[in-house]
Amino acid sequence: MTDFWLSLLNVVCEMAPYLLLGFLIAGVLHVFVPQKFCRQYLSADNKLAVLWAALLGVPLPLCSCGVIPTAIGLRNEKASKGAVASFLIATPQTGIDSVLATFSLMGLGFAVVRPVAALITGVCGGLLVNRLVGRDDTPADTVAACPVDQGNRAWRVLKYAYYDMIGDIGLRLVIGLVVAALIQVAVPDEFFLQFGSEPLLQMLVILVVAVPMYICSTGSIPVAAALMMKGLSPGAALVMLMAGPAVNLASILVIGKTMGRRFTLIYLLTIVVFAVGFGLLLNAAFTLHPSLFTLHPSPFTSPNACCTAGEAGPGPFKLICAIVLTLLIAFALMMKFFSKFSKKPLDSDMVVYRVEDMHCSHCEAAVVRAVENIDGVVKAKASASANTLTVKGEVAEEAVRQAVEGIGYTFKGRAV
Repeated sequence: MTDFWLSLLNVVCEMAPYLLLGFLIAGVLHVFVPQKFCRQYLSADNKLAVLWAALLGVPLPLCSCGVIPTAIGLRNEKASKGAVASFLIATPQTGIDSVLATFSLMGLGFAVVRPVAALITGVCGGLLVNRLVGRDDTPADTVAACPVDQGNRAWRVLKYAYYDMIGDIGLRLVIGLVVAALIQVAVPDEFFLQFGSEPLLQMLVILVVAVPMYICSTGSIPVAAALMMKGLSPGAALVMLMAGPAVNLASILVIGKTMGRRFTLIYLLTIVVFAVGFGLLLNAAFTLHPSLFTLHPSPFTSPNACCTAGEAGPGPFKLICAIVLTLLIAFALMMKFFSKFSKKPLDSDMVVYRVEDMHCSHCEAAVVRAVENIDGVVKAKASASANTLTVKGEVAEEAVRQAVEGIGYTFKGRAV
């Protein structure tokens, strides 16, 4: 048990400074990059729009669920279907926060390859959709993108970076860190070396596990690093980092419902094929230049090894960053937990509905904006943690249902 806690402490200390910086940069992007700017460059039905969609999506801190309403909103703002596909494929694979976190645990090679692979995969997927998907194959439902917050910009940056975003991915990040520490302690050394002569088999096993699951781009990093320490090939680790965050069963179903079957098939096959392709290329590059894809030793180094190297463990700066990150995650998750049970008295013109498949603040914002566009709605509030939508105003339930289902979420009627 002691080894588990020491392993967990080391990996948290190593990632914390990069995560805190990444969250801050993500907050700046969220506040200062206007959505109209994105739409301006995505509306054309050509190759340049596909490239712009991938370039704009790669640094954005959107997960595979949060990216869906944003992408559908872009489609309804006349973005081309290829640009939407490029945005859907490239965005959830990485973000500025996960790039920095990847560098902290997995080194410069992975930190460079990951966004480049996301960019190329997104562009190729978008070009394939432009070529193979007919115009009528992608229905455009009534939807609006996330609303623009008002207020002091500095406060909005900090709130999004260290509260909203941590609330969205905090639990998955904690799970990823714990799983990484458990793998380091419980999985026998060199476990994956038994597949050493079959690197493609490693990748297929990773795909079977990672594709259906919801894995956040940041939370997957410590797990991939821990598996590499147990013998997983760098290519298979990259497959996990690409395919895991980019797609999950829920996103497949939602995209299939809102964008069409052919679109969804191209979207899924592009992610899988390019993940395996880049994995094989990375394995080949690793044989030529192994130092570029060598894990940083500090996250999973035992205390004895640290001492023999003349280090007493994580330095003061990393410890302080780890404490700050832990407190921020604990606060965000605690507030999210208590919000499930905070029931305020409802006015006579307020109704609470049950809405499922919301996973983050981007999902909440998309649902709220779609519902507030209905005539008669005064105000709406969504809660992903409680799976509820509170609507104030005189409006028919069927209109709310159409607005919610039109952006890919599941409407369950009035909450009991």
